[in-house]
Amino acid sequence: MERTVRIGERGAYASAVAGLWQRLGTALARLERIAESPADQIAYEAQEELPSLQYALHAGAELALGIQPPIGAEPVHADLVAALSQARDATAEVASALAETDDDLVERLLPEWRGALFRVRLARLRALERYPLELGAPEPSEEPEEASDETSLPVAAIAAATLIVVGAIVFTAGAVLAAWPLWAAGLALFAGGFILFRP
Repeated sequence: MERTVRIGERGAYASAVAGLWQRLGTALARLERIAESPADQIAYEAQEELPSLQYALHAGAELALGIQPPIGAEPVHADLVAALSQARDATAEVASALAETDDDLVERLLPEWRGALFRVRLARLRALERYPLELGAPEPSEEPEEASDETSLPVAAIAAATLIVVGAIVFTAGAVLAAWPLWAAGLALFAGGFILFRP
């Protein structure tokens, strides 16, 4: 029973992070596109857009603070919250430099801003990698089946390798002896090995 509760907590956490990303993903993608541009182009194209995108980061950080991570995920979640806050602050610094029309300062802030935006994506990936979104909780009776799938994998690989080697030998013998039925059987065995096992 305890294991089911933990799986549910992890699934709820992953769902909450995915929901956060749905709200934040468009704004972050737009910020990354803006950050890729040269400083002088940012001043003309995105100066008015940055405050609303900065607010999206602020709202995302507030939402992330409200998400309760499962036991053991606190450091990963804290990294996500810190990354959102850092990206928000870096965006505010760039917006402030643009408002002051200081292109040199914007140029100096660009690498830090790009790094802060990248850190948000990295923190999200770490959070979801450690606690992936699960479609359904596995039942205890399903666990032995997973183990049997793992043991059947090497058997399928060995069978496929055997078919390929035998098929190559039969194909070569058919080609040397000029016997097309033997040649075709070797080719069929060779192809069967690739069909049997697909990594």
